[in-house]
Amino acid sequence: MGDRAVNEGGIGAVLIAGPTASGKSALGVKLAQELDGVVINADSMQVYRDLRVITARPTPEEETEAPHRLYGHVDAAVNFSVGRYVADAARVLQEIQGRKLPILVGGTGLYFKALTEGLSDIPSVPEEVRESIRQESDGLETPELHRLLSERDPETARTLRPSDRLRVQRALEIFAATGRPLVSFHGARQPGPLGGLPVIKLFLAPEREDLRRRIDRRFLDMMERGALDEVRALGERNLDPMLPAMRAHGVPGLLAHLRGEISLDEAIVRGQGDTRRYAKRQFTWFRHQLPDWQWVEPERGFEAVIARLNAPSCP
Repeated sequence: MGDRAVNEGGIGAVLIAGPTASGKSALGVKLAQELDGVVINADSMQVYRDLRVITARPTPEEETEAPHRLYGHVDAAVNFSVGRYVADAARVLQEIQGRKLPILVGGTGLYFKALTEGLSDIPSVPEEVRESIRQESDGLETPELHRLLSERDPETARTLRPSDRLRVQRALEIFAATGRPLVSFHGARQPGPLGGLPVIKLFLAPEREDLRRRIDRRFLDMMERGALDEVRALGERNLDPMLPAMRAHGVPGLLAHLRGEISLDEAIVRGQGDTRRYAKRQFTWFRHQLPDWQWVEPERGFEAVIARLNAPSCP
């Protein structure tokens, strides 16, 4: 961010995280209106332009209430990475530096960690190597793919769940491209664009049962607002099923329904369940990976930010 100038209050940015359906987007808009800020997306699924409804991206009407950036700016055919997100976010931060308060909102912990702590210095994978690994992976179940990684890169394989296909495949790509274990790159880090800046870091933590109800209600609302048609249009593009956009919560189940494999009710239940399990993982990830964040009830989020801004030693 250049010379890393901050706003008059001494704050470089406000970071609002939390599980899905915790009210982050509404809080971001309210803060942007109050503090002359820009809402910057920090959610890995809301970057995709093909998926507004099923990812609960802000509506066009909501986006008129405050400036929004990095929402829906990536095509679903792109395997968008944390590194590319950080580069995009750094450009936005540079553009608004000294003029608007950055308010980063989302549920993707890796995005926040990369912004504040930096990225592992992992080299890019040539497209021909990535395509070779994809072809090798076709037809293999995820546990089989993990066993393949265990043979080639046992050190990294021990750190990954056998069910985590995306990360297992990524580790295979890195090993094929460099001949080195993925974990060997985790020590060296590129600095993050918010590194060293005074920032407010808030995690919205709803009561668990209330959050489950919110998630289920919101999924039904998505269906009423056209989620099935949105997923149908995505499916008609015949994209690689391993792309992140194709694995967004709710998408696999609705695609299965559109193929005639399950009923619509079953697809909805699957989408709700996948989202609830994801929210549970978000709680766990932030608790262990970003322990210095302030946890608050969603309804107290606005006053918590204002209190931190007004504190004599803020942040």
